[in-house]
Amino acid sequence: MQKTIEQRIRSGYGDMRKSEQRAADYILDHLNHVRELSLDRLANEAEVSQPTVIRMLKALGFKGYREFRDQLLREYARDEEGEGRTTPLYGYPLHKGERLEDIPRNMTAMTERMLQETLKNFSVKTYKQIVEVLKHARIIDIYSVENSEVTAQDFVAKLLYLGFSCRHFGDHYYQRIAAGSLTSEDVAVGISYSGSSKDTVDVMKTAKKAGATTIVLTNFKDSPISRYADYLICTSQEQLFYGDAIFSRASQLLIVDMIYMGIIASDYDYYVWQLDSCEKVVREHAYET
Repeated sequence: MQKTIEQRIRSGYGDMRKSEQRAADYILDHLNHVRELSLDRLANEAEVSQPTVIRMLKALGFKGYREFRDQLLREYARDEEGEGRTTPLYGYPLHKGERLEDIPRNMTAMTERMLQETLKNFSVKTYKQIVEVLKHARIIDIYSVENSEVTAQDFVAKLLYLGFSCRHFGDHYYQRIAAGSLTSEDVAVGISYSGSSKDTVDVMKTAKKAGATTIVLTNFKDSPISRYADYLICTSQEQLFYGDAIFSRASQLLIVDMIYMGIIASDYDYYVWQLDSCEKVVREHAYET
């Protein structure tokens, strides 16, 4: 199935220059209006040059402005006929009338694709450095909001099982207080799919200013949160949008599991002993069967 213009733009957004992103932002914000514009009018309204628009479109796979506009008109006509654009899920647009029996297979395929994309963008060197940094941290704070909360809580649980002093605050006010009290012996981990969640970006900025080593898990290397990362892990460069939590969470949890297993492997006997100790505590609080 051919990608929509919106999907093409969002998929390539992370690799664009700033001027190209400005043109892309204008198109995304004015999709219905852009179909009526000539190249020069689009460039003027987006406040970029015509060559910038053409360069961006060619990078997205269009031969030129005419082909881009033709596809835009076809999409508009399809929407008018009632097919409509619906919530896109990482290259898997969920259409009205989608057969229920097809959804499990298609979603599994998309998740596999996302995980492969994560592995492709993965730096083993950074991974090893993160494992060592976490092992020697006095305190590890993990910051997140909304959809990334699941990943953050999973990460906290795994680190606690391994004997680390780890904290996670759901309240942003507490996050800011905690981040400001960190030292050079501590580590702050920021998890944000978009990399643009203001609360998480701000708290990572505070942690870095306080002297903590900072680790960022996001989808885009050029996102705002990346500016405050000593160590950066990008799960992909694909742009997902509403509803993408399903797939972004899968790749985030994969990274957490990689770090968890890496720490155990780095000192196997010690960390297995830690896990055995935790297991005893869990058993003591379980109902006997």
